[in-house]
Amino acid sequence: MGPVVALILLCIAGGLMNPDFATLDNMMNVLTRTAFIGIIAVGMTFVIVSGGIDLSVGSMAALIAGSMIVAMNFLATGAHAPGPVTIVLAGVVLALVFGAVFGAVHGFLITHGKIEPFIVTLGTLGIFRALLTWLSDGGALTLDFNLAETYGPVYYQSVLGVPIPVWVFALVAASGVVILNRTAFGQHVQAIGSNEQVARYAAIRVDRVKLLTYLLLGVCVAIATVLYVPRLGSATPTTGILWELEAIAAVVVGGTSLKGGAGRVLGTVVGAILLSVIGNILNLTSIISVHLNAAVQGLVIIAVAYLQRGRR
Repeated sequence: MGPVVALILLCIAGGLMNPDFATLDNMMNVLTRTAFIGIIAVGMTFVIVSGGIDLSVGSMAALIAGSMIVAMNFLATGAHAPGPVTIVLAGVVLALVFGAVFGAVHGFLITHGKIEPFIVTLGTLGIFRALLTWLSDGGALTLDFNLAETYGPVYYQSVLGVPIPVWVFALVAASGVVILNRTAFGQHVQAIGSNEQVARYAAIRVDRVKLLTYLLLGVCVAIATVLYVPRLGSATPTTGILWELEAIAAVVVGGTSLKGGAGRVLGTVVGAILLSVIGNILNLTSIISVHLNAAVQGLVIIAVAYLQRGRR
């Protein structure tokens, strides 16, 4: 209940400090911007609950976005190019495949390569970012104008007054709750994070479950990227910077222990919204520079980790 109470108090404070905060448009704007990090944070919850970590999600999203744009622009050229809708769908499929492959590679290196998750994902953080920089030649990769017109509604369109990214975020979060709390896979993830050796004695296929958690996170990164690309229609070497910090912050603020073994997807959702609300309030009230938002998130992570001392 702690994160929920904190979110309610924060919203009350935000409304008192600036009347624009409590408007429906601002709330929808906050939720839409939360959707990217929130979706990634849902996948990150599984990884952290299993006792792992992934520092590469921001770079992974950037590389997936750049690869999508290059592939879609390539398909749009030529005399026999397929229609824009077909090309966009092909880009979405490519993103999901890339996300699943990147996540599976992480899981394979960690489980079969016996390399610490911190080292593996720190290495791929640099690899993904460098590949995107090479792909864009240090500049920006921009989506073809006609494709951007077709793809734009994925981010800017609403259904029943709620932006599409928010619907997707809700669907991913609901799926995460069911998988973590209502399936054998979710129970195995928590058992491994609680005590990996005991989980092996209990005949749980630890390596396969851990690999699947990273694969699941990769797919979540891909879904977030699919929603992000139509927002700007471009990808640069700075795309996705600090997304890993925001995703991990959302998970720990939501009550998931960094030691693994216990976690809640709903808590992660509240944590992601809470961090976005903090950023929104800082922007509206100019209490401190917006450039210090990451510093605030870093302080929140340290404070929550401090409060979690000795807790599993």
